Amino acid sequence: MGANYVPSTSWFYSWLDLDLDDVRRDLDDLAELGLDHIRVFPIWPWIQPNRSHIRPRAMDDVASVLDLAHERGLAVCLDLVQGHLSSFDFLPSWILTWHSRSLFTDDTVRAGLRDYVRTMCRTLGAHPALFAITTGNELNNLWPSNETSPSESLAWAQDLVGIVAEEVPQVAALHSLFSAAWTDPGHPFTPVEAARVGDWTSVHSWIFNGPTGIAAYDDEICLSWADYLVQLAVASADDPHRPVWLQEVGAPGPEVPAEQAGEFARAVLARVLDEPRLVGVTWWSSHDVSRDLVDFPEREYDLGLFTTDHRPKPVAAVLAELVAQGAPNAVERTRCVDIPLSVTHLDEQNDARAALAAGSAWHRSWVQERREGPVGVRFVPSV
Repeated sequence: MGANYVPSTSWFYSWLDLDLDDVRRDLDDLAELGLDHIRVFPIWPWIQPNRSHIRPRAMDDVASVLDLAHERGLAVCLDLVQGHLSSFDFLPSWILTWHSRSLFTDDTVRAGLRDYVRTMCRTLGAHPALFAITTGNELNNLWPSNETSPSESLAWAQDLVGIVAEEVPQVAALHSLFSAAWTDPGHPFTPVEAARVGDWTSVHSWIFNGPTGIAAYDDEICLSWADYLVQLAVASADDPHRPVWLQEVGAPGPEVPAEQAGEFARAVLARVLDEPRLVGVTWWSSHDVSRDLVDFPEREYDLGLFTTDHRPKPVAAVLAELVAQGAPNAVERTRCVDIPLSVTHLDEQNDARAALAAGSAWHRSWVQERREGPVGVRFVPSV
């Protein structure tokens, strides 16, 4: 059980003038809850502002945060391409303006990214805090401003994950996509990429991506959305034992009333924690965003376990309670809803992903079964 680390002071802009005392206090908050890991997001264009220049000082700052996490018993997943964070995109100038070219398809950009990923891995990969390195955060949010196709995005992911696996074989090499890969027709990032690239499948569960359009936050449709996505991830893998990480889950407002966030978290996690392939849950996020910062979507300000002045919120108490209880006994999903689709055909050319989206007939059928207890998903293509 861990948290996506959002600095309490100056959000991710804090990387521009890192104050290690601020980081210490933030990480103390999380360690005191009993959490065992964090996910860390350095900002790519501030590390590699020019294609041929990777800033040593920026690398040192990341290493310092890893040191502080390790001192507090917090393992670290390091995300590389930021990329996309809390509705903002961060891309270096050498792929923008008159250089404009796609992150996913341009050979020059790909070469620069390979250098960046290899340098990060070689410089930081031996750090004892690291348990995983992820290509980036919700990279499919960088489309359509960066053109790509299913075959091109798959090749991109395989390329960068392969570098991580080669350079740092002792940690999990991961690729991070949000739920559109499973649910949005025409989306050029597919379940094959999400569930078959890298060592684990990561799941990002946000009820505003469909469920709250058809049901209230406390309806089973919303409470089981994380579990549904985890079951889609399990069903999409070609290895039945492939680990799944619920890498982002939160209680977003205004969909979830602030006073109900703790109970929402308890209900959501109760439905997923006994999944045998689940390796971890990472709450979004560690700390709120200061109201002094402008232009964020309203929901982004109050997603933290802690306020910006380090007061724990009700959801923090729920996570601490779950940590104290320990992991529940794993329960294999012997009941499944059969869906007559082939995972390898869920792409632009033969796109049936609308059948998996929130509110679809198959999703509603699964939810109805879920009301009676744990249930899985099984793809059973007819051909």
